[in-house]
Amino acid sequence: MQFIDQARITVRAGRGGDGIVAFRREKYVPAGGPSGGDGGRGGNVVFQADANLQTLLDFKYKRLFLANDGHRGGPSRCTGASGGDLVIKVPCGTEVRHLNTGVIFGDLTTNGEILLVAFGGRGGLGNAHYLSNRNRAPEKCTEGKDGEEWLLQLELKLLAEVGIIGLPNAGKSTLIAVLSAARPKIADYPFTTLTPNLGVVRRPSGDGILFADIPGLIAGAAQGAGLGHDFLRHIERTKLLIHLVDGAAEDPLRDLLVIEKELAAYGHGLLKKERVLVLNKRELLDKKTEKGLIESIEKASGRKLTLISAAMGKGLDELLSKVWKVLED
Repeated sequence: MQFIDQARITVRAGRGGDGIVAFRREKYVPAGGPSGGDGGRGGNVVFQADANLQTLLDFKYKRLFLANDGHRGGPSRCTGASGGDLVIKVPCGTEVRHLNTGVIFGDLTTNGEILLVAFGGRGGLGNAHYLSNRNRAPEKCTEGKDGEEWLLQLELKLLAEVGIIGLPNAGKSTLIAVLSAARPKIADYPFTTLTPNLGVVRRPSGDGILFADIPGLIAGAAQGAGLGHDFLRHIERTKLLIHLVDGAAEDPLRDLLVIEKELAAYGHGLLKKERVLVLNKRELLDKKTEKGLIESIEKASGRKLTLISAAMGKGLDELLSKVWKVLED
């Protein structure tokens, strides 16, 4: 399935039905008077969060969404039927905003949550409304009003509780693969992961926590370089970040500072999020190098470093115990 996390669509609520001019004409009822009914209200446009959806792929092929129009009024003061509401289902975590102004209409995070974005037009008035002492036989009615129309930007922000970040080839996909049942693409070249990977990791209590492997950030990601700018939004909602540093990189300390800088540049409170700092690929380090890296990284970051080998499955229990502790606090 193709992962689509942004879409631009147009929504248009239904037009109200027209009122009509009619007169009551029944046998044995003299001077029946005006009886034109009102038009029905146009249908609204409503978004609904659906936990069964994972992507905005449906909006890649359909861009215009129209609610039903209201029906015209009838004789005998009968009001026309209202147009049915248009319910558009989106994944949980979808943010809806006006494309031109950037005003946020709403944020759908809970399954079944509903957001009304466009009101249907009012129905027109029939001539029965214009009856007065001066005008006993009005021949006036009004047309229905147009419904609201909006050009919208949809953005999907994953609802993972734990995000795994780091430079390309730091071992993020390997880590989520060994911790969960996720099967991401893993290879020895940069940018293997082109879309976020999700995996459920079981706690000792038995309940599952959603982890997200965020595609590799690089220097300048917050300004649009590489893939990171496209996916930084997905860690805005996370409660905890696992910052993975490649211990076998040419300069792990520099790699650490690159990610720190990009989180600060992107803003949205990412730099202040709870973080577990992890040095991966421990199996490739000798004791002397390992000791020097621990000292330099902990000094530069002010955080306690956790050492693991995702490929060998070592140090993962210690890592998860730290994650559970932070999430419980």
